[in-house]
Amino acid sequence: MAASMQILGCGRMVPSWGLLGRRPSSFSPAWCRRISSGFTASTSVTDAVEVLGKSYLPDDYTNVTKKILSKVGENLHNQRHHPLWLMKERVKDHFYKQYIGRFGMPLFSVYDDMPPVVTVEQNFDRLLIPKDHPSRKKGDNYYLNRTHILRAHTSAHQWDLMHSGLDAFLVVGDVYRRDQIDSTHYPVFHQLEGVRLFSDHELFSNVGGGESLCLFEQGHRTPHKQETHTMEAARLMEHSLKMALTKLVAHLFGDDLEIRWVDCYFPFTHPSFEMEINFRGEWMEVLGCGVMEQQLVNSAGAENKIGWAFGLGLERLAMILYGIPDIRLFWSKDERFLKQFHVPHINQRIQFQVRLKRWNYV
Repeated sequence: MAASMQILGCGRMVPSWGLLGRRPSSFSPAWCRRISSGFTASTSVTDAVEVLGKSYLPDDYTNVTKKILSKVGENLHNQRHHPLWLMKERVKDHFYKQYIGRFGMPLFSVYDDMPPVVTVEQNFDRLLIPKDHPSRKKGDNYYLNRTHILRAHTSAHQWDLMHSGLDAFLVVGDVYRRDQIDSTHYPVFHQLEGVRLFSDHELFSNVGGGESLCLFEQGHRTPHKQETHTMEAARLMEHSLKMALTKLVAHLFGDDLEIRWVDCYFPFTHPSFEMEINFRGEWMEVLGCGVMEQQLVNSAGAENKIGWAFGLGLERLAMILYGIPDIRLFWSKDERFLKQFHVPHINQRIQFQVRLKRWNYV
């Protein structure tokens, strides 16, 4: 990494990443909001809820609205030349080129078309989110019924992909959380999640005397490690995670970038961090990350491995990088907006031009 990049550190506690967030970022405390009137029309509990060709029987938890359901399947992140597609492709391109697996193939696989309806178990339980955690509230989510929900974060697919045997993957998709609508908040936005698992050989292979080091121990939980992780493994995982994400933001924003790490709390990682960048003189939180809770990794069938994970909001990055002033513009069909992102190369510099005071948002 270029010598001009400065890494600082500080600390604070925040709620669960992927569930709570200063939208369009995904990882901060401002989450106890209510949806604006345009999205609050009640759904009749006598009618089955239809989502992408499947029916879900309503019950006392059903609160998804027709307006929200109309957004399902739009998949802005897969619409070629959409700014969210550009952000996804830039991150994907970086991981493809930076991490090469066996036989010269990309180490990370990408999943950007996972269905947005998940079970409550996938969205909360498998991620070790407590039953009484406020992020489960009806007022903050779109429930189809007591057992199914429009995913509140792409982390909902983490367990299943690990359980299938994957060690390194990115998940991209639309996520749904009840929120007031304004220039920086919208009840549907898009996340990109990354996970990487390591065996003892993979983690210690480049360390002198690594053959004598272990991933696991029966120890004590501290602010820097889990009770089942050795200090050597915890330090190497934190270093690997931070270096991977430092390289990513340098790829997106340039090497002459000041970043700092903020200690925080997420239910499914420990230790956990937020990354902030100093962009044009202003500190901005851009992602959340951490060493995955070993209980989660073990339950997915990867007991002999240790992992890290991160999550970021595509809207947040696009608004910073492209100078887009209003999150509602991402849903616009206005050609004056969309044409500005028809570029020949995904890494081309774009500065959004506000040509009129009034835009068609939808």
